Amino acid sequence: MIKNIFIAFFTVFILVGCTGTSTYNYKINTKPYTVDGKTYYPLASANGFSETGRASWYGPDFHSKKTASGETYNKYAFTAAHKTLPFGTKVNVKNLDNGLSTTVVINDRGPFKSGRIIDLSYSAAQKISMVGTGTARVRINAVGSVANSSSTTTNTKSATMSGKYFVQVAAFSVHDNATKTAKKLSNMGYAHTIRQTGTVYNVLAGPYNSRTNAATARDKLSKTYSGAFIVE
Repeated sequence: MIKNIFIAFFTVFILVGCTGTSTYNYKINTKPYTVDGKTYYPLASANGFSETGRASWYGPDFHSKKTASGETYNKYAFTAAHKTLPFGTKVNVKNLDNGLSTTVVINDRGPFKSGRIIDLSYSAAQKISMVGTGTARVRINAVGSVANSSSTTTNTKSATMSGKYFVQVAAFSVHDNATKTAKKLSNMGYAHTIRQTGTVYNVLAGPYNSRTNAATARDKLSKTYSGAFIVE
């Protein structure tokens, strides 16, 4: 009996503790939608977003069902629903009644009941002690976003250039290492882009408007990065 209770507790602990950073490929979608006769306009950016109001939570009835973002809802993950914040936005939620706070990722739409600004997952609600009360007065602040697998970070010089050809010089699993290499490219006078694919950060020089120009850059860069190659 004691052994079974321990196993059950340990299983729940694993489910709650292994939330980590989501790797789901959230898409930016600003298309308006209408619920109960009211139209909502999703934001393109969450920069500087802050809001105060009541939070609610949703759990067992929605567990394993699809959210508005397409991701499967997991009541043990630290996620939430918001009416207009971009999917993938990381939000700090502070319970103003007790001072407890947690950070969640927006992956669903709602809540659509009047006076409520955010719907938390079961684990998130539990973290700020509002499961029993059902709702709580909260302040939410956008604190960043979860990187999409197709996301690209481009430096200013690269943004002013055109072309579809790039020279890949390196790939890393750690973003900071990719940033250091990109900075080195900048110091060498090359425009650059960090392109994320899954958990890999690819460092690219460019863009170049022709394969010939990209090949010239590749040949020069090969002196420093022996594995440099052209990509489109």
